[in-house]
Amino acid sequence: MSATENPVVIIAPDSFKGSLSAADAAAALERGAREMLPDTATVLTFPMADGGEGSLDAVLAAWLQPALTMPTVDALGRDRDARFGLDLDGRRAVIEAAQANGLPHVLDVTAEPLRADSYGVGVIAASVIERGARDVTLFLGGSASTDGGTGLLRALGARMLDADGKELAPGGGALASLETIDLSGLVPGALETKWRIAVDVTNPLTGTHGAAHVFGPQKGATASDVAVLDAGLARLAEVLAETPLVAQRGFSAAGIAALPGIGAAGGTAAPLITLFGAELVRGAQLVADTIGLSEVIGTADVIISGEGRLDAQSLDGKVVDYLRGSKGPTAFLVVVAAGIDLTPEQSAAAGIDVALPLGSGVENRKELFQFAAPLLEARGAHAIAEWLEPTDLDEEFRDDEGDGLGVLDD
Repeated sequence: MSATENPVVIIAPDSFKGSLSAADAAAALERGAREMLPDTATVLTFPMADGGEGSLDAVLAAWLQPALTMPTVDALGRDRDARFGLDLDGRRAVIEAAQANGLPHVLDVTAEPLRADSYGVGVIAASVIERGARDVTLFLGGSASTDGGTGLLRALGARMLDADGKELAPGGGALASLETIDLSGLVPGALETKWRIAVDVTNPLTGTHGAAHVFGPQKGATASDVAVLDAGLARLAEVLAETPLVAQRGFSAAGIAALPGIGAAGGTAAPLITLFGAELVRGAQLVADTIGLSEVIGTADVIISGEGRLDAQSLDGKVVDYLRGSKGPTAFLVVVAAGIDLTPEQSAAAGIDVALPLGSGVENRKELFQFAAPLLEARGAHAIAEWLEPTDLDEEFRDDEGDGLGVLDD
């Protein structure tokens, strides 16, 4: 392919976990790319994330705002500090749920899957609403709870009541006794807040593919716990559907339970979607929308991305999947990865023009970690060279990719 006189190059990598942040990866790729580009080139960098780890940092980098810290609690109610962000005007907020109720924060104690809840996430949400934010971006994933978002709702001022009018105990284990949800104490502004929720799964709320069955065991749930949690989530869907505000939106219990993606993070989004009209968005898409990548990706002649491992999962809601689906029809897409599990034919069929191994010739993990930045810089230059004059990469990198590259799985 011949370069244009004024090419537009977009650099949008994910992080290389354990080695480089998305911002550091983008900077390295940009340095390399500029070595091969004319001075008239326009290079735009967008450190990316797929809605999980790194999403908060990606958004705040685009907003040119520092992360803020506040006290909250983990999934078991223990004190911890969590990071969140506000834009310059304080009207938009970004929250990573895992900052509060992430599974890693409770691995130091015996798992309590029936008790764990999302209250700590709600503490952050209540705080940003009270500060004046009316547009909240919430990244789900990595949670330790399966409470259907009732803990979050409780932190916003709602009460979960049983048939005797008593408040339920925290966690998904008590939800089967839920009779009504009292919204009279909601924090001012909660119902007027626009919510966008990032998910990277399509699981429903209940059933064999739902939150409890699929993700509960990862959070320490036994088979009997899973049955309790699934029944609780089913009851939550019924009670939500009976709530006047939800009924006005046209939701049925079956519809709530079956909604694709609502099972993410133990069903945390369920009350936000049904009560507040929250929008579910794939994580990478939401990050791209928030940081402004979606507005310019169609102008790119070349797109360079990167991640720990390029495999089938990369093509299902991850950063690479967003890029291949959003780029212009003639844009040249290059992906640099520490490990590549797709054949050249599979990459081409997926819309990836070139897949470059990060550490070709690097024989051990220590070197790969140590030299990740200069290796990415070299691959940035290589990516532009491939756009200018494609080579037989299958021949060039044959037998050079060793199994050790998988250490940087994303």
